[in-house]
Amino acid sequence: MSAIERVRIMVLGDSGVGKTSFVHLIAHNEPLKSPSWTVGCNVEVKLHEYKEGTPEQTTYFVEYWDVGGSHNHRNTRHVFYNPCHGVILVHDLTNRKSEEHLNNWLEELINQDMGTSLNSVDEWDSENFFGTIQLPILLIGTKLDLIDDKKFGIKTSRLATQLGADEISLDCRQVRYVAAGTSNAVKLTRFYDKVIEKRSQCRNHTKYSERFGNTVSPLLSSKFYSPTHQD
Repeated sequence: MSAIERVRIMVLGDSGVGKTSFVHLIAHNEPLKSPSWTVGCNVEVKLHEYKEGTPEQTTYFVEYWDVGGSHNHRNTRHVFYNPCHGVILVHDLTNRKSEEHLNNWLEELINQDMGTSLNSVDEWDSENFFGTIQLPILLIGTKLDLIDDKKFGIKTSRLATQLGADEISLDCRQVRYVAAGTSNAVKLTRFYDKVIEKRSQCRNHTKYSERFGNTVSPLLSSKFYSPTHQD
């Protein structure tokens, strides 16, 4: 029997948004009874059947790297970011700032992969940056139970639109939000399959880089590096 391959998903977002509760829910199919603050990084693992029901079906381990969101650890958490095959961005539906900060988390991840600051890249266009990201991304909005639909409403976030990413809103204390057959479960399955495909692309990119000396990040579209590119 061959060894089961793994993919690594970064779970990013501000402290207190519910990253650990979300990861526990999808990894164990049960709510976390006593959530606590994450220091450093927690890792959970679950099995996923890639392209289940087709001749290409393959079993993978999906690793969720739940990175602590404390600002005090900002200068050290980059050690967890590589390799990265996909990212789950988590925000609190009752905290608008936590949604706005997802941009910063995504930039931090890409900065680490590139080994430089995005601000130092010639002619970087911040308006088009998110459209260049080739990394599979899923947005999670937590604490749905605390939302008053009449007062707040739930609408697709601007970042999800920019990224073309699926978005899930849920209460991490309720298994029914990710139960088999629900639209959320379908979104999760689709996301995992994309992550696995990205892993294969990253592997091919690494082989190409080693052979030809190409240093373009596999997480970004090549047009991000082309000053003369026009859409």
